[in-house]
Amino acid sequence: MKRILALSAFLGLAACGQPAEKTAETAAAAPGTVTVADAWCRPTPNGAKAGGCYVTLTAGSDDRLLSVSTALADSAQVHEMKMENGVMSMSELKDGLPLPAGQKVELKPGSTHIMLMGLRDPLVDGGVASFTLTFEKAAAIGVHAAVKQPPVVDSQE
Repeated sequence: MKRILALSAFLGLAACGQPAEKTAETAAAAPGTVTVADAWCRPTPNGAKAGGCYVTLTAGSDDRLLSVSTALADSAQVHEMKMENGVMSMSELKDGLPLPAGQKVELKPGSTHIMLMGLRDPLVDGGVASFTLTFEKAAAIGVHAAVKQPPVVDSQE
């Protein structure tokens, strides 16, 4: 009886999980495909017309993220942030973002990210932001990203 209860609890918890919650470590990409994990967007302050979204991509074979599209904004771009001569700059990756086979490519705050420009409505904490990722080789992927506050990073680490 205990085994049946434990199995029922496990199956119940497994059913509560969503595919977007998979991590790249647990979801290896088959050749010609790209897996998406940990998609989220930062809530925007009132009146802000730009927002950032983040995701981890793993390609099963060499590929490239070419573009992002969404109905939430006038445009969406893959952006890179970098420090040059003591000045932080941000620019579009016009040639796309390389995705080496089998390697996690993390789009994250302060680094490579998705920039939504000309937002039609604010990104509200607890909401969902939907966008489509287009790749050089793999089929396009629709993403539903949770809008949430960034994770707190422990400065002791």
